[in-house]
Amino acid sequence: MADEVGAINAIIPRKRAEKSLSAAFVRTVKTPGKYTDGHGLFLKVDTSGARRWVQRIVIRGKRTEIGMGSASLVSLAEAREQALENRKLARAGGDPLQAKRESKALLTFEEAARKVHKIHEPTWRNAKHAAQFLSTLETYTFPRMGNLKVSEVSTADVLAVLQPIWLEKPETARRVRQRIGTVMKWAIANGWRENNPADAIAQALPKQGNTQQHRKSLSYDKVPEFLNVLKTSNAGMATKLALELVILTASRSGEVRLAEWSEIDLVKAVWTRPARRMKSKKEHRIPLSPRAIELLSQAASLGSGEGLVFPGTVNGKPLSDMTLSKLTKSLGYDVDVHGFRTSFKTWTQERTNTARDVSEAALAHSVKDKAEAAYARSDFFDKRRKLMNSWEGHIINQPNSVISIALK
Repeated sequence: MADEVGAINAIIPRKRAEKSLSAAFVRTVKTPGKYTDGHGLFLKVDTSGARRWVQRIVIRGKRTEIGMGSASLVSLAEAREQALENRKLARAGGDPLQAKRESKALLTFEEAARKVHKIHEPTWRNAKHAAQFLSTLETYTFPRMGNLKVSEVSTADVLAVLQPIWLEKPETARRVRQRIGTVMKWAIANGWRENNPADAIAQALPKQGNTQQHRKSLSYDKVPEFLNVLKTSNAGMATKLALELVILTASRSGEVRLAEWSEIDLVKAVWTRPARRMKSKKEHRIPLSPRAIELLSQAASLGSGEGLVFPGTVNGKPLSDMTLSKLTKSLGYDVDVHGFRTSFKTWTQERTNTARDVSEAALAHSVKDKAEAAYARSDFFDKRRKLMNSWEGHIINQPNSVISIALK
């Protein structure tokens, strides 16, 4: 009987039919044809028996048909609701087809995160930082909300990612939250969402304790002892030279490990680091003390004098950061390589009359105050040369008196 009613429905035109179909009919109809409902919606039954929803609608003056999915997946009520929404949008001058295309094209959170990572690729400080951005999201975020459309991610989703690690791994959790926020801000800029759920959960998370851990450093009066132990150790010559140069120039480990011979002028005693390798993203000149020149001359004798100053065991690769760290620990000193910069800074404060601007420039620290930075054009190079020569004197000769450095 249902098939007969359906056949008549398919043959006799109906004007402005409203809710002509029933859920039972949609489930049981087998006769091929088009069965109309309201708002241009009709059920199309193919000869194969497949049933699908289609809506005939006028969009911006043009008659169009919109496919709305299989009847086995989309119920009659859902099809009617969508048909009504489409008709309202079309009557208001909108385009339901465009909205549908945009919905399908919308990226998942994981797809968006990988795209953001690619966009930011030229700005990453190094390959390690670039890898960390994705690795933390892959570990903590993608399993929970990677498949969600970027527009659908809620504060509850972000909270579910962060809550398990917020107190247990506070630093990692903060970085994950920041990286989720970066992806969300990109989605907002593209018009895919209006808010950033990573910012909205601040009150929902417990307060973290003071988790900041300063890198372990060595008292400046112990640095000469450390260097003596280093020189007599059985470590590889290149590794020993690199670590001593880190200390002598108060440099970051990476600045020394990635140094290239093209940056160094042994005649003028100047090492010019390119902006791409500096944390401040500005070229930085380093005055080389006599001992630094001696170290670099020894390093040159170990290789060809081209490419990396301190190549690692793998051809074309520099020494790893872990190599210097392991050497320091193996010598019996529980300190961080980066901590020798603290040793230098403390020495300048307690044993010299060096102006703060000069010691900060020696550490290649940027001026954080924008107004001050606009006028700070000098790199204090000549004053820093005197300072670094005095630092060499301390760690080699171990003077006991306060050093008065002529900086005028």
